[in-house]
Amino acid sequence: MQPAPLRQRCALLILWTLCSAAIPPASAQLAALSSRDAAGGLRAALSQGIGTAVAQLGARNGFLDDPKVAIPLPPALEKVERALRLVGMSGQADELRVTMNHAAEQAVAQAKPVFEDALRRMTLTDAKGILTGGDDAGTQYFRRATSVQLTQKFKPIVAGATARLKLASQYDQLAGKAAQLGLLSAGDANLDDYVTARALDGLFSRIADEERAIRKDPLGQASSLIRRVFGAAR
Repeated sequence: MQPAPLRQRCALLILWTLCSAAIPPASAQLAALSSRDAAGGLRAALSQGIGTAVAQLGARNGFLDDPKVAIPLPPALEKVERALRLVGMSGQADELRVTMNHAAEQAVAQAKPVFEDALRRMTLTDAKGILTGGDDAGTQYFRRATSVQLTQKFKPIVAGATARLKLASQYDQLAGKAAQLGLLSAGDANLDDYVTARALDGLFSRIADEERAIRKDPLGQASSLIRRVFGAAR
């Protein structure tokens, strides 16, 4: 095959150059957005992810029906579950598992105002870091900004649910002694602390799933602002 004539090759090179210039890189597209649009699109996307996650996990059996976030018995209690069944206490272990997961869903249902406050406090620097960060950069921002407040909000709800169970108080007594002997981590020594931490983990896991879905398919989002911002950030 003969090489293309010089004039034809030059024409192709010019056409390729013009096409390349017409499609700016993602960084240039993102820079072209106003700070107001970028922050607005980010807040809309994160608010959407939060709303979906809270609605799913805060619904009846939101934790129990989701293997990814369902809260198991504490490790120390799981080890003796077989013994509990042998002595006729399997019903108490099952009741505790169900109660823990219902307590988590009740707690998560109250989380949205805390997240909304974190969105209002988000700075332009925060927004830029999230837009250009990893697939779960927004979720990590929420972990930093809300974990303390959510823990304070969740724990009384969890405590109210577990206080009615005899096995829960027995666990705290035994686990507390085990922790003093170094046989159990401090975080697992108190049942309410354990359930609260697992509820937070499940919530942030679900928010991260929603964030990744938006980043993966920004053009499939209903909001035009989300499509513009996350489409440019890709």
